[in-house]
Amino acid sequence: MADEYFFALTLKGKSSQVWDPEAKGAEDYQGGHKLIIKQVLLGPEATEGEVNVVQVEAMTWKDSVKIPVATLKAGGPNNQVLLDLSFPDPPVTFSLIQGNGPVHIIGHHLIGSPLEEFDEMDELEEEMIDDEEGEEGAEDGIDRKRKISNGKSKEEEEEEDEPKTKKAKTTNSTKGKTPVKNNAKAKK
Repeated sequence: MADEYFFALTLKGKSSQVWDPEAKGAEDYQGGHKLIIKQVLLGPEATEGEVNVVQVEAMTWKDSVKIPVATLKAGGPNNQVLLDLSFPDPPVTFSLIQGNGPVHIIGHHLIGSPLEEFDEMDELEEEMIDDEEGEEGAEDGIDRKRKISNGKSKEEEEEEDEPKTKKAKTTNSTKGKTPVKNNAKAKK
């Protein structure tokens, strides 16, 4: 299970901040760290009419990329941006490349479970598998005992218990007469 924590930082002037929990000596976690950015917004003291641009530098699967993720303008409808950005690999650098801010970045910091917890989970899974195999063997033994005691399998007993359905007799009559009566008239 991952733990989830609130994440926030503020950029002012031409500043940068780095999110890198692993560099701060965080514990070794199986799931690692993941950052999800949900919103970027200007503070109330931002200069009206000024454009503020937030840039992110993060790792892709091959190399590092720098890209603007939010353009904000104070005093207008563009003073906040809703996002859904996920950064599974630290470090992530947030920079205010244009404007003086303040710009607030809000999201979630997800932390995977410690390695010891995953070791315990592996042991529990192995025990559960062993228990299931033991139960299946016990059920097979019960079916064998039933077959031996009766001399018949469970399926054979179920077939005997089902009611037998009667088949309707069909006749080759013409005009509602039975064949017996037709044969009697033919003999006369």
